[in-house]
Amino acid sequence: MVTIPRLVVAAPASGAGKTTVATGLMAALTARGLAVSPHKAGPDYIDPGYHALATGRPGRNLDAFLTGEDLIAPLFAHGARGADVAIVEGVMGLFDGRFTHGQGSASEASTAHVARLLGAPVLLVVDASSQAASVAALVHGFATFDRSVRIAGVVLNRVGSARHEEILREALRPLGIPVVGALPREAAVHVPSRHLGLVPAAERDTRARRAVAALGALVARHCDLDLVLRLASAAPPLAAVPWSAADAVGTPVSGRPVVAVAAGAAFTFSYAETAELLAAAGAEVAYVDPLRDEALPPGTRALVIGGGFPEVHAAGLAANTPLREQVARLAACGAPIVAECAGLLYLAASLDGAPMCGVLPAQARMTDRLTLGYREAVRPDGTVVRAHEFHRTVCSPPAGESPAYVLPKREGFVRGGVHASYLHPHWAGAPRLARELVRAAVSEGAA
Repeated sequence: MVTIPRLVVAAPASGAGKTTVATGLMAALTARGLAVSPHKAGPDYIDPGYHALATGRPGRNLDAFLTGEDLIAPLFAHGARGADVAIVEGVMGLFDGRFTHGQGSASEASTAHVARLLGAPVLLVVDASSQAASVAALVHGFATFDRSVRIAGVVLNRVGSARHEEILREALRPLGIPVVGALPREAAVHVPSRHLGLVPAAERDTRARRAVAALGALVARHCDLDLVLRLASAAPPLAAVPWSAADAVGTPVSGRPVVAVAAGAAFTFSYAETAELLAAAGAEVAYVDPLRDEALPPGTRALVIGGGFPEVHAAGLAANTPLREQVARLAACGAPIVAECAGLLYLAASLDGAPMCGVLPAQARMTDRLTLGYREAVRPDGTVVRAHEFHRTVCSPPAGESPAYVLPKREGFVRGGVHASYLHPHWAGAPRLARELVRAAVSEGAA
């Protein structure tokens, strides 16, 4: 049984202030000396970067579509080892997820879905900027829509004045749901955004740390942290065995090949479990920053290039000719290379006219069109992989003679040891990906 206090931060809709409250709570509780375990419902990579800054622990995702609902509690327990309290930031509106006809309120991979699987109480963040007594009807509706999801408290965000706060609190009092705090409208902490959401914390460094500290101070000043901890402590024991990367991959491959993982400002999208699975499968995981490092780690026998924003850093990536050439040589040797979205762009011939690694016969460019959603894809060997797609770029052609996946459309490239696609699977949901990569690395030479 897992007995860690836990709380899910949700909202009626996107834009209400979930990230402000969740990250602020993480930072404020950490400042109190507590070990806080940060989690994010859904496939988002950016918010966990800010969560990690707030807590000093890896931000981890809980996605019931990508990993299957049976792994949500074990992955949570794995990430929360040794923590005093866990905060889970939700995704979109509380009940919004992958809709399937006939499923009622139980949208797959929604915040409500994750909260149910964790038996976690929910802290509802309400944007109060354009309402007064009507807030009670809103909260009442969310509290009674699905009784299996318990709204344990409310945070009022963007409150206009002391009188406004008084009206809101008075309206909510008959519901018996405590108001945990009220954040004033003018106290918003600005975190810059661009075409796929917030600018990742790794790209902002000192400024991101200052923003997280300011969020923590804001929440500590306007929210009752003692009440937050009492609500979190009311979560019942969770019947779960912590997930283990070693158990997921089985017997490790011998030889301990070096597997390089792309990192740095251009490649910030990666689930924490990916490196854990590679290490458990027998790899020596080493990191490479394609913006700064002119060579792969010594002895590299395989490469994983996850997601990120290479379109923002195309000039810097293009300028690092030595590394681009070494990546091309590694691919020519037949070494296993897995590229997801940003990795696909980096392996292309060019990105918005800037030369990339030239491993794939494709030209990539930015567009105004957002491609977003969950995918069930079939690999060439017939294996079904659940993944997520999130980008504004296109590749021409979109697939090679041997595609990475069929969706049913052909998507991505398989060339030699290269598997490149726009899709992001969560490797905890498909641990064979790590095992196959490490096994293939043992049989290939270094570049």
